[in-house]
Amino acid sequence: MTETTPKPPLMLYLAAPRGFCAGVDRAIKIVEMAIEKWGPPVYVRHEIVHNKFVVDGLKEKGAVFVEELEDCPDDRPVIFSAHGVPKAVPAEAAKREMVYVDATCPLVSKVHIEAERHHADGLQMIMIGHAGHPETIGTMGQLPEGEVLLVETPEDVPGLEVRDPERLAFITQTTLSVDDTVDVIAALRARFPNIVGPHKEDICYATTNRQAAVKAISSNINALLVIGAPNSSNSKRLVEVGKANGCAYSQLVQRAPDIDWRALEGIKSVGITAGASAPEVLVNEVIDAFRDRYDVTVELVETAQENVEFKVPRVLRETA
Repeated sequence: MTETTPKPPLMLYLAAPRGFCAGVDRAIKIVEMAIEKWGPPVYVRHEIVHNKFVVDGLKEKGAVFVEELEDCPDDRPVIFSAHGVPKAVPAEAAKREMVYVDATCPLVSKVHIEAERHHADGLQMIMIGHAGHPETIGTMGQLPEGEVLLVETPEDVPGLEVRDPERLAFITQTTLSVDDTVDVIAALRARFPNIVGPHKEDICYATTNRQAAVKAISSNINALLVIGAPNSSNSKRLVEVGKANGCAYSQLVQRAPDIDWRALEGIKSVGITAGASAPEVLVNEVIDAFRDRYDVTVELVETAQENVEFKVPRVLRETA
């Protein structure tokens, strides 16, 4: 495009809320405060949140990311990721007399407490979640083996082998699509009419709000870009919500260089949102990339306001 060629006009619909949620904010703060308090290196078991940009930034400050506790030395602090960990992990850290800080999102911890309460009442748990996701592994690991059964889709429900169909409760991974879980819950209730559900929806407020904002813009746009990581459950759900609500071209991009400009040729309107672990700096980077190529008009579509804040653990608020 030469200097004299006018840029084609483009409407950018910016979904709000988008990006960081309170749990992610808190987890990142925990790592930063731990480095400040104890000095580098501070070890982090698993990615603190699912975002390469965030993880790389924390590495530069002195965080060392490892897969398992056995990869950590005894004499350095270790932090557990926002997704939560099985009970065996803090137990092992305590046994090794390690200093550890749990950055599990309080909304995930709420699900853990719920599962323990039902277990204490003699109920077997069914978890709606994605196999292999750190949050699912962490939640299932709160209870003894066999006490939590996993279902991903309504099709999984008929094959469930339960101990007692009259003594069941269900819980949900916090980052799922609200619409998808409705079908799984309906299948569970149809097969087990007495199954006990959560007092309050397990899917977190931030997941619900980001999905609602995508629904609000989906009918106005030719394409949706979700800024997020390929291993981020809530980001992938936003892509699915866009497609399910009429936006056929819904794509996940980690950063502006990942945008497929050829696929966007001839479009008039684009929606932009970001998963709960994607910082706003990456949203601005994407908007700037569009401004380089188009005459952009930005419209904010806000469907909710968030003012949730979670405190960091007391050990970090106390001076060293």
